[in-house]
Amino acid sequence: MTLFFPDLNVWLALSDSGHAHSRDAWRWMESLPGDARLVFSRYTQVGLLRLLVTPSVMGSAALTVGKAWGVFDRWLKDPRVELYPEPRDADARFRRATAAFAAQRAAKAVGDCWLLAFASAIGAQLVTFDRALGDLCRKQGHAAVMPA
Repeated sequence: MTLFFPDLNVWLALSDSGHAHSRDAWRWMESLPGDARLVFSRYTQVGLLRLLVTPSVMGSAALTVGKAWGVFDRWLKDPRVELYPEPRDADARFRRATAAFAAQRAAKAVGDCWLLAFASAIGAQLVTFDRALGDLCRKQGHAAVMPA
């Protein structure tokens, strides 16, 4: 079984047909082998819910909280999708990933490092449209997939 850990931009593109990367995200997902699994973490679950209900992200297509939960619940009905618990060593991996930024004010890096740490802890490939996150993964020796 191959695990893929999509970040928020990929989950949003898969969840919103009006997203600029929706076609690329679906093309990537449909190309996956039959044993592939896509993983949500609590971080990506909360992030997707938050983005789906935010008018500055979704415009007039912003959902109610109840409808956003419906989107997430549909994902969990897909046999290829799972919500993984936080691995025991996630904190230690997160601290190692953020060490490169210890002397910086790097708000975006903190979230990116969490995604990297989680993917590493569960043995998944991180999936992102974010080139900076892909570069961070490669610098830290982890596989990243860019669907576009």
